[in-house]
Amino acid sequence: MTSEPVKDEESGVAPDVVALAKVVAALRAENERLHHQVSTAAVLERATGVLMAQSGCSAAEAHEELTRRARAGGRTLTEECWIALGDTPEADHPPFPGPVPAPRRPGQAPEAGTEPRAASHPALLGSLGAALAGAAGPQDLAGRLLDHLAGPPVRADAVLLFSRTVHDTLELAGHAGAGAAVAAQWRSVPPVRGIAAMDAVRRGEAIWLEDPAQDAQHYHLIGQPPEKWRSRAWLPVTTGSKVTAVLGVLRTVDAPFSEDVRELLKSVAQLCAGSLRTGSARPGPPRLNGRPGPSRRPAGTHGAPGASEARGTSGRSVPAGQPALPGCPGGPDAGTAALVQAVFDALPSPAVLLTPLRSPAGDVEDFRIDAAAPRSVDVAGRRGRRLVGLRILECYPTVAGTDAWQGYLRTLATGTPYEGEPFIYEEVVAELRQRSTYSVRAAKLGDALVVTWTSHDEAARQQALLADLQRLGNLGWTDWNLVTGAITWSPQVHTVLDRDPELGPLPLDAFPGDVLPEDAPDFTRALRELLGAGIPVDRPVRITTRGGVRHLRVVAEAVPDAQGNPVEVHGFVQDVTAQRTAELALNESREAILAQRNVLRAERTVAARLQHALLPLPGQSLDLAGLRVDVTYLPSHDDLNVGGDWYSALEMPGGGVLFAVGDVAGHGIDAVATMAQLRFTAKGMVVTGSSLTGALHRLNTLLLHTRDHHATATMVLGRYDPADRCLTWVQAGHPPPLLVRDGKAEFLAQPEGILLGATLRPSFAEAECRLAPGDHLLLYTDGLVERPGEHLDKGLDRLARAAETELSADSPGSIETLLSRLLPDEQRDDVCLLDIHLPASA
Repeated sequence: MTSEPVKDEESGVAPDVVALAKVVAALRAENERLHHQVSTAAVLERATGVLMAQSGCSAAEAHEELTRRARAGGRTLTEECWIALGDTPEADHPPFPGPVPAPRRPGQAPEAGTEPRAASHPALLGSLGAALAGAAGPQDLAGRLLDHLAGPPVRADAVLLFSRTVHDTLELAGHAGAGAAVAAQWRSVPPVRGIAAMDAVRRGEAIWLEDPAQDAQHYHLIGQPPEKWRSRAWLPVTTGSKVTAVLGVLRTVDAPFSEDVRELLKSVAQLCAGSLRTGSARPGPPRLNGRPGPSRRPAGTHGAPGASEARGTSGRSVPAGQPALPGCPGGPDAGTAALVQAVFDALPSPAVLLTPLRSPAGDVEDFRIDAAAPRSVDVAGRRGRRLVGLRILECYPTVAGTDAWQGYLRTLATGTPYEGEPFIYEEVVAELRQRSTYSVRAAKLGDALVVTWTSHDEAARQQALLADLQRLGNLGWTDWNLVTGAITWSPQVHTVLDRDPELGPLPLDAFPGDVLPEDAPDFTRALRELLGAGIPVDRPVRITTRGGVRHLRVVAEAVPDAQGNPVEVHGFVQDVTAQRTAELALNESREAILAQRNVLRAERTVAARLQHALLPLPGQSLDLAGLRVDVTYLPSHDDLNVGGDWYSALEMPGGGVLFAVGDVAGHGIDAVATMAQLRFTAKGMVVTGSSLTGALHRLNTLLLHTRDHHATATMVLGRYDPADRCLTWVQAGHPPPLLVRDGKAEFLAQPEGILLGATLRPSFAEAECRLAPGDHLLLYTDGLVERPGEHLDKGLDRLARAAETELSADSPGSIETLLSRLLPDEQRDDVCLLDIHLPASA
């Protein structure tokens, strides 16, 4: 962007201001011209190098061949260079064989198949080829294409550039004229059918869409609405023999593409191949509103103390035209400036000392640079002390009027330091695009300003992240140069190896330190294989340190030379002591658990066999003194433990029936043994004439004198007299029996009684229950009603509701159906259930 012309009689400013503005404008124009010349020369050099690599010819012969091809095809030399670059094969394709053909003599006919196609509209292609030399990327390339194709004969309204990925998807690399909404919607195209751009890539040929209504039946049309662009062209961009991109040209023109326009667009696609092939990272002036603009450097970046946006021209003259006024008396004297310059010379970052230059009215119109740090650079590339004595608007014309400029003035007036917001600046160094983040700061020094700008470089941020990664992962990287002997370690390696950094790094044959004798042979063999056969190392190894034994993971690989000999070894070492210690502890715990599980499984097998022998289950219902008795015993789903639940139902001498249900606390063989003692003792005492309460007292004494003094048990013990159908019963801390009569369930009121084994002086009482025909009386253990985390009353209510539904007066009912309603999928305790039923016909 050059400054607007300023007429002396109209501007209202001093003549020296106008003269300075013209000088700045001329310098900018010359800078743009030289920049374009350098870009064009770079394209010519690349194309020349391509022909030299393909054919082995000299540089002069390659240049002559490019000139011959351009002349024969009616193209400019730049255009021919782009075509040559676009024809360069990819790395996985063989180069074009054969030498470069010798130039034809005047009048000599071309060989068959070698005559290049005549370019359509050579003037447009020539200017486009020259413009591509300054394209700064695919987005800039799309804008330049639209600039040249918007007018006749193409009359394009939008341009889209899609690049092909390794997964055969299309990614939108650049666009112009399509709008942000369309770009966001079509930023990625999957490899599916019905997309014209994808078909152009697959077929390798141009696709012309000139009838929206008919084209919409075959393709998904880009645009909102799709009829916005009446005609479209999709042209493959071929690099070597492979389609690497696709160019889309969209028009509002409701007419087909003519033959000459089709040929023209095919030639344009050839030029795009060369431009995209070179990386699309060539330096070039930025673009304003899609058209080529000036080379703008954000003030405060690349050594520029200012804001990040260039100031555009308006009705007044540009800031670069400020007068070169003499320094004001308030500026630093020569001694002060020299002292500041001496300090600045030692600074590692950009900094300048600015003295304000004021108008006769006292307004600041410019600043003079009285000292500059070595890394300070202006837009013309002048560095350090070369800036001293120059005006700020001469070195950084775009700073005037920006937020930074206003911040300078506020700091000068109030003394409050100015802190600018960080901004991103992008520049091209050695043909590589670099992005940096800067922030500007200004502080007052006397009547002058010290302006510094700090680079928040991405490389520094990545370095900090890498250091954090090594610290958090307790690992560090290593590098041994086998040729020079240089050894490079990251600081974390010394921490991992518990080695004093002052001792320096270890050579490869002594790495990683004092290896345990058990690990030394295998690790030494792995290093020999690394240096001999190039086999990478990824091994655990233990070393002895000041803090004890450490477990390390060592990963390394060798970098060979052209003959395959290793010249460098790099890798990393990680301290995995904590992880390895946890793994060893886990393995020990796992082995102990498995051993204990085997013991418990064997114990369960013995206990189950013993329980089955001591507590046989009847295969069918029992008929005892006119009562129908059904018995069910269900072990828990735990395959390691056997519980102590038990029952008794037998007819006594004299016609009575003994009923008992009990539950011994605990599991395993001890619980089964205690269960056997209680079951047989209770039966023996009641059968031999002992009272029910007396039997409970003696059983309590028995538990208190067993080998396990802490054994406890619950029990319901009853004696049924068939003469009066009366059940006399006692209980010791057991859930109450459930009576189901006439479809209604009710728990019996419990007599006094405490669980067995709880006290030396227990108290027990008897209760009676007379059965009526059709009654069901359920005796059960707590596994039927108890659930983890649930109150016992809720389980008892559940049992009562299920019994009312499943048990009726005229039939014994189904215990299996009752249990299926009550028991969960994961049964955690044994269940024993007696259903005592007096038939209705009795």
